[in-house]
Amino acid sequence: MPAWHVAPAYWQKRGLAAWALWPLAQLYRALVAARRGLYRAGWLKAQHPGRPVIVVGNVIAGGAGKTPVVIALARHLQARGLRVGVIARGHGHSRRDCRAVLPDSPASAVGDEPALIARHFANGPAVPVFVARRRISAARALLAAHPDTDVLLCDDGLQHLALRRDLEICVFNDQGLGNGFLQPAGPLREPWPRSVDFVLHAGAAPGGSPAPAFGVQRSLAPCALRSDGAAVPLARLQGQPLHALAAVARPGEFFAMLQARGLTLAHTEALPDHDDLQRWERMTDPRLTLICTEKDAVKLWPLHPDALAVPLVLHIDPGFFAALDAWLPARLAMPEIAPGSDAAAIIAGTEPTLPENHRPMDPKLLELLVCPVTKGPLRYDRAAQELISRSARLAYPVRDGIPVLLENEARPLTDEELEQ
Repeated sequence: MPAWHVAPAYWQKRGLAAWALWPLAQLYRALVAARRGLYRAGWLKAQHPGRPVIVVGNVIAGGAGKTPVVIALARHLQARGLRVGVIARGHGHSRRDCRAVLPDSPASAVGDEPALIARHFANGPAVPVFVARRRISAARALLAAHPDTDVLLCDDGLQHLALRRDLEICVFNDQGLGNGFLQPAGPLREPWPRSVDFVLHAGAAPGGSPAPAFGVQRSLAPCALRSDGAAVPLARLQGQPLHALAAVARPGEFFAMLQARGLTLAHTEALPDHDDLQRWERMTDPRLTLICTEKDAVKLWPLHPDALAVPLVLHIDPGFFAALDAWLPARLAMPEIAPGSDAAAIIAGTEPTLPENHRPMDPKLLELLVCPVTKGPLRYDRAAQELISRSARLAYPVRDGIPVLLENEARPLTDEELEQ
């Protein structure tokens, strides 16, 4: 793998190179502090869009897994009955204007992550996504087009102080703080610890912050997706030679996850993060099955519709959602969830104690719900109180009328059940 695909080794350990760059890191620290001071003193103005704003960001350079967290948050808030909007700058956004992101918007025009988010909600319930160089402009445009929006999620933007926010969530990958130095001597965009409301971490919890910290586990979905939305179980790909492509911050992690699923990677190809893939050409045997990340697929499918995309599934500590739900009522005038209630048990990921004649799910929800793995339709099995996804070969539980669309809560369907 070429060196420019990997963060410098000295970002993880304080070696000679890191110490040599340390003076530049101190200059960077001074600039960050000065900018923050200008906002604190009121010389630079932070603006609020008039709806609660939740910012999901990170303090390290490179991919930390923010966008999957935004998608998971949006689905959770929708399950609470809230209308959610997403704003972003859109890395690689080719225009200077503010625009809505549609499921078929080209990533080259709106950015990789916004295009992926819009595609995730293509089959509903709808989540409007807007991008602009200034997040406040995106927020105002979104609210003008969708004035009934209850809450805004900002994908990235922890350092975008011009947008005043109500809640900050800082996401870390399994490399944590690295060597703890600021750029260019280390991976930090700003000093840590800094004030945030919640920390989500894939590895060990970063020290120094009093904010509540919750673990995150990432895994690949059991099925890859075709450009037409059809699902292909990864188990069917075992034994086939694959050409794995990734234009993400940490391509080696994606390749390792594929191999952990028992897949044979005859060729791996790592490209720069956010590469637009417009000029990419397949140089390997065309008989190799092309497989890529879901983020890359939104750019690859228009020219290579035969590619398979493997979604990333996020498992967030249920305690985080319980803590988030405790924060929501004060901001949104929502009824609180009693700690001992069945709804609270569902949020916490435990089994609620249901009455003998528990409430069934409203069948009208089927018009809004889709399988979170394959985006395919669901069938409601009233007797078993399950939502059946034939495309993902999974059965999601329904508890006291509430669908629990979490992969780690679902059970696999047997071949006999699929034939019914």
